[in-house]
Amino acid sequence: MSSNPRIPFQMSSERPRYAPPQGKPLIVQVVVNIENWVFDEPMPRKLLSAPHGVDAVPDVPNFSWAEYGMRCGMPRLFETLGSRGLIAGCTMNAGVVHNYPSIADAVLKAGWEFMGHGLHQRAVPGQVAQEQELINKALGILRQFSGQKVDGWLGPGLRETVNTPDILKEAGVRYCSDWVLDDLPTWMTTKHGPMISMPYSIEINDSVLHAAGQYRSDEMYNRLLYALEAFAPELPKNPRVLTLGLHPHLIAVPHRIVFLNKMLDVLQARKDTIFLTGTQIADWFETVEPAPK
Repeated sequence: MSSNPRIPFQMSSERPRYAPPQGKPLIVQVVVNIENWVFDEPMPRKLLSAPHGVDAVPDVPNFSWAEYGMRCGMPRLFETLGSRGLIAGCTMNAGVVHNYPSIADAVLKAGWEFMGHGLHQRAVPGQVAQEQELINKALGILRQFSGQKVDGWLGPGLRETVNTPDILKEAGVRYCSDWVLDDLPTWMTTKHGPMISMPYSIEINDSVLHAAGQYRSDEMYNRLLYALEAFAPELPKNPRVLTLGLHPHLIAVPHRIVFLNKMLDVLQARKDTIFLTGTQIADWFETVEPAPK
């Protein structure tokens, strides 16, 4: 077996030269992760550890940390993106549709693209039948609610089993964002035909920076500036996808939302930048590199 059984290895310098979408090589993808943290279960991530290391359920402080994002962070994100005419890709736990219906309605009204993200914020089960049932149920809820095809998938925590890509492709998923290994889309192999591996980011991502890393509030903004500096000599050679991975309880708290606005100011001031959702990127990619037979 090769080192990567799904995506053949290729250095970025070896890739064909692609015509950029609408002549703009900096492709920005704004992804907002909207998650359903189950109140009467252990929290998937913690900001405050329990006294003496003894975890309890319910975990009120950490649940409240996440729900603050739903109550106060989401309105800020809707305002920040909506006032700029920007459409986000929304990776949504399907449980949000039932437990936070006003948020699901607002995402639909804003015209954001729905992406699969499991039922609740927990890893997919290891058994094939259980994973298949979960994926199909999550996609079914989002498809019925949104009326969209729901082309994309991002696993909770970007976690997969060895069977996940096969199950996703069979379920009608067009692109998967779990494989954060390239600045451009790539084709990945499944038992049911090729599927697009869509760029995402675990570097310019508020969960990594502010939940796991506890960096300063301006860290994501600074990383964006450095990334743009690095991309400068590369963009004339080939497009690059730059993803902003966002969570309402992290980027949309008062001391960080100001830096998201600064980031969007920088990007919208550029003449070589185009904002696309995952499906729009997939549409472009299929024209410059059709699916392998």
